[in-house]
Amino acid sequence: MIRTRALLAAAVLAAGCAALAQRKDPYEVQGDAIPEPLTNVPGDAARGRAVIVGREGKCLLCHSIPETGERFMGNVGPPLSHVGSRLTPAQMRLRIADPTRVDRDAVMPPYYRVDRLERVAPEFAGKTLLTAQQIEDAIAYLQTLR
Repeated sequence: MIRTRALLAAAVLAAGCAALAQRKDPYEVQGDAIPEPLTNVPGDAARGRAVIVGREGKCLLCHSIPETGERFMGNVGPPLSHVGSRLTPAQMRLRIADPTRVDRDAVMPPYYRVDRLERVAPEFAGKTLLTAQQIEDAIAYLQTLR
């Protein structure tokens, strides 16, 4: 019985390692960052602000950013005031694309990951929450918050 459990645990571990080895992210992670932009088009801060406060990103549901002048903001995630002086664009990129790569228990959704997700409606399967350009635009805006 104990041997069967050990073999089962080893098989599950091997399958998990194989899945990680096969995973192909559309970006390269170095440490706590994605150093290369996700697009060839530089981010635009004005469009990024629209992503942050609008329906696309829904960032204000969980984060407060008083600089936006918006009335209702959440407090589940950390405040994003002065985030541009705390994180580099590369660090922001990873935290938006897949926050679980930085904090395994993150409640923030991965905005640029399509694998290892649970309870995804069929019409959204295989689709990212934000486009690469929207992420770069959001980063451009967040960098203005210093």
